[in-house]
Amino acid sequence: MPGLLWVDLWGLCGVCRGSDLGGVAIRGALNKSGVPAALVEYVIMGQVLTAGAGQIPAGQAAVAAGIPMDVPALTVNKVCLSGVDAIALANQLIRAGEFEVIVAGGQESMSQVPHLQEHARARVKYGDVTLRDSMAFDGLHDIFTDQPMGNLAEMTNGEADHPISRSEQDAFAAASHQNGVRAWKDGLSADEVVPLTVTQRRGGTVELGQDEGIRADTTVGSLATLRPAFSADGTITAGSASQISDGAAAVVVMSKAKAQELRPPWIAEIGAHGVVADPDSTLQLQPARAIARACAREGISPEDVDLVEINEAFAAVGIASTRELGLDPARVNVNGGAIALGHPLGMSGARITLHLALELQRRGGGVGAAALCGGGGQGDALIIRVPKK
Repeated sequence: MPGLLWVDLWGLCGVCRGSDLGGVAIRGALNKSGVPAALVEYVIMGQVLTAGAGQIPAGQAAVAAGIPMDVPALTVNKVCLSGVDAIALANQLIRAGEFEVIVAGGQESMSQVPHLQEHARARVKYGDVTLRDSMAFDGLHDIFTDQPMGNLAEMTNGEADHPISRSEQDAFAAASHQNGVRAWKDGLSADEVVPLTVTQRRGGTVELGQDEGIRADTTVGSLATLRPAFSADGTITAGSASQISDGAAAVVVMSKAKAQELRPPWIAEIGAHGVVADPDSTLQLQPARAIARACAREGISPEDVDLVEINEAFAAVGIASTRELGLDPARVNVNGGAIALGHPLGMSGARITLHLALELQRRGGGVGAAALCGGGGQGDALIIRVPKK
């Protein structure tokens, strides 16, 4: 029961707030599920970058989707883990008997994030001021080590225990684009995306119905020409890191009893939730650790998982976590990931969970795991089950 929308930073959706995009995704999820907005009891949406977004962005998105004002809403910020955490929280609340129908997901407009002028109320009486980039400081900068997330990933790449080469990362990134291209050509992605009508700055409208970030001409050879992005002798480039993007994703989560009553075209059952954190801020192995914990809580082994989605914050994260779990790379991110599609921070966890469920359904069912790394050395994973036909 999905709704999904994502685009490039400063692309056609640069004029839209995160809550605008969230409203489109929520409305799409309700339309595809056939669930009336009046039946929704709670809305939970991840959004990381909320400076200038206005009060309760999740509530704004809900109202934009036609959900009544008297339905409560919650905005979740767990950095990159926000979207999957929103879905997991919806599942937990339903299992606890608090609600029967919840809309959950994530949204982000990284194009709309402002620059901040700190201490202006008290200190600036005369002279120039310095601005702080809220997108960097609140989303892409590790607060504990005071460095960009890319620098942190680069440092870990060079460690003796888990060395990851430039060529491995370029190959992973090229595969993300090529798999994304194939998914669109095969019509898989079109099943998930809700078209958006955008009013342009100079008037007139344009309909956006396809990802803007995928590059069909991206190859290992073209990626090899890029300079390191975070250190002169580094291995991470702009091509092997996720794209900064705008987007939203939403799903309808309901109790089994309510699903049996309404009989919507449901996709999947939500299983165990794995949550981890390290004593440091490293990223690479957090998805693997979260998947292992979720599998243990589900009573299965990672070997029992048919498909895996690991958010491609950096190619190194996907490579390291796949290797750590001993997974077959052919079962991981089969239709591309954030390197090709983009990584709207609050949305990505919801996107990979939704995509995983739909891909399992297309393949006749099975068990999947969706996982991400997050700021502060954290990781989340969610087990998804689609009954086999």
